[in-house]
Amino acid sequence: MRPLAFDFDEEVYDIVRQIPAGRVVSYGQIARLIGQPNQARRVGVAMKNAPPERQLPCHRVVNSQGRTVPGWSEQRLLLEAEGVRFSPGGRVDMKSFVWREVL
Repeated sequence: MRPLAFDFDEEVYDIVRQIPAGRVVSYGQIARLIGQPNQARRVGVAMKNAPPERQLPCHRVVNSQGRTVPGWSEQRLLLEAEGVRFSPGGRVDMKSFVWREVL
């Protein structure tokens, strides 16, 4: 059971802040890490609403199939600049680039 002061978004941002360059994490992985395994969509909402002044590496969060955010073409460019490779179908190679500490 979570303490009353639990702040879902802050827990999400704390995890995102820790993702190293050149690695990715899925929304579902973040949800599991904060003890809310069925809240992947809620993680997505938190990411969408992430305060820009926090300068979080939001580009390192992708869906479980390695797909990037629709309409955010810069996400792929940022990941590629960190050395993340994509399949010909445009998905992150999750086997090679997932942040292992969260599995």
